[in-house]
Amino acid sequence: MVGMESERLERIYEEYVGRPLRRRPPSEKVYEEFAYVLDYLPYGYGLGYDRGGRGPIAQAIGERYFMLLELRPAPGLELKIGDRVPVRGYIESQIIRVVRRLTYNDLTATAKAELPAIVRKIVERREKFFVEFFNTAQPLTTKMHSLELLHGIGKKTLWRILEERKRKPFESFEDIRARTKVDPVKVIVERIIEELREEQRHYLFVKPYFRRRERRGGPRLSPGVSI
Repeated sequence: MVGMESERLERIYEEYVGRPLRRRPPSEKVYEEFAYVLDYLPYGYGLGYDRGGRGPIAQAIGERYFMLLELRPAPGLELKIGDRVPVRGYIESQIIRVVRRLTYNDLTATAKAELPAIVRKIVERREKFFVEFFNTAQPLTTKMHSLELLHGIGKKTLWRILEERKRKPFESFEDIRARTKVDPVKVIVERIIEELREEQRHYLFVKPYFRRRERRGGPRLSPGVSI
């Protein structure tokens, strides 16, 4: 019965709007284990912010999926910018609670300013993962390779990377620099920040999400999401 009702509603939508209903592919629910503090506000957001409440608040970025998070530490726990904190697990959630996910525009000026350096710290810490990305990245279409989404990598540089990794897999960031003349840390950091700042057709490193917001004529989905 539920399936039949869904089909009926889809037909109504198509007749009313004049085009088929676009379905969003199902997304796997994932969690961050650790996050890095981008900004710490011991007295909350203060005046001029739509939400926040009283008490200390931290804005942070996840280590694995680069989720932007709002954290609420337990009373008496002071955080510092750059701190790596656990955010997953029963005990950890009692000490530092994840309140919600944030968009780039939700970040404070301080958090935005700290973002490039902290993303770079995460990328350097996860060197093995990103080197493997350079070794295994595949084409997106017949005309576009996923490596071309990185700033400064055009067709000529792409072929150099592909030839070098075919000859011998890359072993480190320094190995990539020496053999391709590409600074892998720089281009990866730039791509991550770009994926955080605005909606992308293709995501390489950031787990995107879609926040539901109201608009005239009904709800719509826009960049942002709940955890």
